[in-house]
Amino acid sequence: MAMKIAILSQDASLYSTRRLREAAEEKGHDVRVINYLRCYMNITSHNPTIVYNGKTLENFDAVIPRIGASRTFYGTAVVRQFEVMGVFSANESQAISRSRDKLRCLQILAREGIGLPVTGFAHATEDIDGLIDTVGGAPLVIKLLEGTQGLGVVLAETKPAARSVIEAFRGLEANILVQEYISEAKGADLRCFVVGGKVVAAMKRQGPPGEFRSNLHRGGSATGVKLTPEERSTAVRSAKAMGLRVAGVDLLRSNHGPVVMEVNSSPGLEGIERSTGVNVAGKIIDFISKNAKPGSGRDRIQY
Repeated sequence: MAMKIAILSQDASLYSTRRLREAAEEKGHDVRVINYLRCYMNITSHNPTIVYNGKTLENFDAVIPRIGASRTFYGTAVVRQFEVMGVFSANESQAISRSRDKLRCLQILAREGIGLPVTGFAHATEDIDGLIDTVGGAPLVIKLLEGTQGLGVVLAETKPAARSVIEAFRGLEANILVQEYISEAKGADLRCFVVGGKVVAAMKRQGPPGEFRSNLHRGGSATGVKLTPEERSTAVRSAKAMGLRVAGVDLLRSNHGPVVMEVNSSPGLEGIERSTGVNVAGKIIDFISKNAKPGSGRDRIQY
């Protein structure tokens, strides 16, 4: 059955946005790309609405949020307004907010018993040596909570270097995560693309020589990869723990099994589709077609 779908994206020309639109149109759906930053909302009990370009947005069956990390607050407010109006969302506002808070994400995964690198969290601790020792000493990775696409991530190879970086971030009043360095990963990670509780595609991302970050935006390369049953299960459990129906789960292969680095609520499609040949956009649209029913949302995760 044909549906009316809104893709919430700041830029209709982006690869992921274009592919989702193409996949939906190929399946006969009516699709509209909406810049969520240009929406405004009428928040009322009896007739909640969203206005875009001077016109009320009506009769949508589903929305696909593509919310930029720096626009999470307003973007999730728009998604939430669609939810108030009874529209199905590929990822609900609560789940997006949950995954965007790196600390909250790791705490939820830990509660679910999912493998993680040993992690410490601090704001303005005087006990820097104690924080470093928490994760087993140097080498270690220091991350700004607000960083994205590998920005704000530093590998400190010695304890004095780690102490200097932590002191610098502390001077900026920044919240930081300190994690053990998984040296056996050798600058590679796995991006597992989960849709509707299944891993539909997976790629191995390898950082360039001398670079421990594997982000494609930083010059990394990607190839399709076959996951182990444990890796597949870890990815699915991680997405479920966040309440995400569509997710990119980033894993490292450690000596003690797969560990989760991040759970992404707006994973890019370009790298995964080109490296695996899988029509991921089509799988997202198929999932929405099967599940977008009135009242089928309702995030029930308690934290």
